[in-house]
Amino acid sequence: MVKADSFQVLTGPLSETGMQRFISKELDPSSVVIITDAHTHEHCLAYLLTQVPVLQQARIIQIAHGEESKNIETCVHLWQTLIQFDCDRNTLIINLGGGVITDLGGFIAGTFKRGIRYINVPTTLLAQVDASVGNKTGIDLGTLKNQVGIFCPPEAVYVDTIFLKTLNKRELLSGFAEMIKHSLLDSAAHWKKVKDFSFNKLDNLAPLIEKSIAFKNSVIKKDPDEKGFRKILNFGHTIGHAIESFSLESDRKELKHGEAVAIGMIAELYLSVKKAGFPKHKTSEIESFIIGLYPVFPFDSTDINRLIEIMRSDKKNSSNRISFSLLKDIGNPGYDFYINGSEINEALVYYRHIAQHASRE
Repeated sequence: MVKADSFQVLTGPLSETGMQRFISKELDPSSVVIITDAHTHEHCLAYLLTQVPVLQQARIIQIAHGEESKNIETCVHLWQTLIQFDCDRNTLIINLGGGVITDLGGFIAGTFKRGIRYINVPTTLLAQVDASVGNKTGIDLGTLKNQVGIFCPPEAVYVDTIFLKTLNKRELLSGFAEMIKHSLLDSAAHWKKVKDFSFNKLDNLAPLIEKSIAFKNSVIKKDPDEKGFRKILNFGHTIGHAIESFSLESDRKELKHGEAVAIGMIAELYLSVKKAGFPKHKTSEIESFIIGLYPVFPFDSTDINRLIEIMRSDKKNSSNRISFSLLKDIGNPGYDFYINGSEINEALVYYRHIAQHASRE
């Protein structure tokens, strides 16, 4: 169990976490609504209802799977459905799914009737180590990620690794990118454990998941509303979010969040050397590890101009300056580095060089 400021993250089989008692005795909701997508409705819902019998009377709302559902149109549909279900301010929402469901469902809970309670049951690795445990909720605006949202903590988060067995390798790697990020922000020892992990031994992932959650929550406790220190968690994301948005609007293969963040970490590692004093001799090991796990994403100089344009819309910017969180060293992050377009161009060209070299091998 990991304690956050206002909620708990409980790991292990759902039947052993006390979820049944917490809902029925402590929360005692007037009604329960479970939000799922097509994937979790088919592969995860039955297990949840078996392990937590109090939920067998819950109403179910299913939305389409994928990032395309994370928009205001889906919100309107969900709000209207909650009204049709006669939900009140004592209704409890259970978000059963990955980052789209936990982001979207949390936003729905935080805004319906000015706020009702919710619980996250993350079913993807990305949601278990990142999306479901940060108090952030929100939706996309067109292809721009998470432009509308609120800080709204859940009542609890229940992390059961059995759900990971429903995922393919690509989905697992998407979540693993956030674990790489956490390790680089945390310590050299944490980074070594992540680097040495083998996907042939998936059962050994649980301790690393708990370590990632504990690290992220330690950061959130210091700065729950992202006024300062919490910004370190954005390492890899300024460029990563732009690349993810670009992949959504272009005719190329759409990138998973973690795949885009992996690219962002390589490019922002270059900026870390240039602007934050990160030791250059440490970059090759990190770059080789990341490039060995994730697909390369080709782009040309025209694409770079568009990527920088997308970055200028990033919600973390101030006074039209593009803000970055960079590494001074492994385990020594910093934030509020403002980088100009020319330097961002250099970083993206650097990634392109690394990617081209890797694709030739």
